[in-house]
Amino acid sequence: MTASAPTSARLSTSPEELAAAVERAQTAFEQARGTDLATRAGWLESIAAALEAEAEPLVDAGCRETHLGPERLRGELRRTVFQLRLLALEVRAGEHLDATVDHEDPDWGMGPRPDLRRVNVPLGVVGVFGASNFPFAFSVMGGDTASALAAGCAVVHKGHDGHPELAALTARAVLHGLEESGAPAGLFALVTGRQAGVALVEHPLVKAVGFTGSTAGGRALLDRIATRPEPIPFFGELGGINAVFVTPRAWDARRSEILAGYATSFTVGMGQFCTKPGLLFVPSGDGEGVRDRLAGALEGFRPAPLLTERLHEGYTEAVRSVAERDGVGVLLEGSFGEPPQPTVLATTGEAVRRDPEILRREMFGPASIVVQYRDEAELAELAGLLEGQLTTGIHAEAGDDVDELSIRLAEISGRVLWNGWPTGVTVSYAQHHGGPYPASTSASTSVGTAAIRRFLRPVAFQSWPHERLPEPLRDDNPWRVPQRVDGSWRRPGHDGQNGVQE
Repeated sequence: MTASAPTSARLSTSPEELAAAVERAQTAFEQARGTDLATRAGWLESIAAALEAEAEPLVDAGCRETHLGPERLRGELRRTVFQLRLLALEVRAGEHLDATVDHEDPDWGMGPRPDLRRVNVPLGVVGVFGASNFPFAFSVMGGDTASALAAGCAVVHKGHDGHPELAALTARAVLHGLEESGAPAGLFALVTGRQAGVALVEHPLVKAVGFTGSTAGGRALLDRIATRPEPIPFFGELGGINAVFVTPRAWDARRSEILAGYATSFTVGMGQFCTKPGLLFVPSGDGEGVRDRLAGALEGFRPAPLLTERLHEGYTEAVRSVAERDGVGVLLEGSFGEPPQPTVLATTGEAVRRDPEILRREMFGPASIVVQYRDEAELAELAGLLEGQLTTGIHAEAGDDVDELSIRLAEISGRVLWNGWPTGVTVSYAQHHGGPYPASTSASTSVGTAAIRRFLRPVAFQSWPHERLPEPLRDDNPWRVPQRVDGSWRRPGHDGQNGVQE
């Protein structure tokens, strides 16, 4: 089924329906790819308005299906709407096109240079897989869908089976917004079911895939995409462990504050954030004090059911598996009931050197591990045992020498925090949400304005007649986008003509 029938949200899309949706998306893409930036931005703004108009029915459906409360869901919907409007502003600005003009130059240093112009163009139809833990921000109209539409692509979204009714209602609002703004029919579609997901990544008209979910699920899609006759980009955000390191001086100065922040961060949203701090490295020698402080910090914790029964089962298995490894003990015993209580495991630097797998098993839920180290000089070495991370963090004092540790964390992380906690990923220009594998499968971000660039590719036009060039590459610059002309940037709107040179 597609989004036109949300009352049948639990039915699966047939292979024939999936193929038809992709073909309609390709037709819509061909109609839309030459659309001017202001019109494309208007489509995003119309979707945002449609979601706002349906806010209460959407939040009600989310409450029924996800165990997330109305306050959390309203906040997440506001984030989604904000993201659409921010991306619309970015589209209007045109910087993502990277329009570059090299005029013909007979005296160029390596010989005569022809007229050469390059611009980023949209990839085509994009398949997007929604996540369960953020049913608005990383689902039907989440970051992948929004940034692909902003790039000028068409999207076929495979809805998550954890919130099928909400997915269908959201898709209905998206379709209404696109229709109201005059976008081509088929530019967005919702499909459902595992079979449709497999067919989506294999369809020859699909030119890229965006995914937010588990490492196992993402790896399965990556492997399947690699077997296509035409492999395509796979932008997978697969989660992470998100290690945080505390120096001895910071520990002595702010122990209670640090543990309180840690307790809040690894339990927010019942630990179902991909940025949850799963590891906390602290100086050894105060095991009982750590336990007592954490217990105190968690006194006001209010448990809630995990998103789905399958997630609950996976969480229980993961925590028990890590706890059974040599050198791992239980620092703060929780429970695996419905809802679960937080669990904190404990280990040592010596134990993780013997068995680095202790540091690499994600426990998606309210659990984390405290790793006690003997000497500050160990920290960079311990960081070297980690795989790719979405985030890492350092809690330190002004005089601490953490240069080596910082360099190591920057090598393995998408975002490195100073005296902060990783949960909470703002949507902005400088944001980067990704990281080396297994945190993600690309060097790009899935959050923020830079996410648009994932779904673009550069094309150079050599010696073309001026009137046949794409608008962003013409000398008169009718779309008034930033252009790099013969090596210097020109930004419209400053000098009444093509802008000032930089």
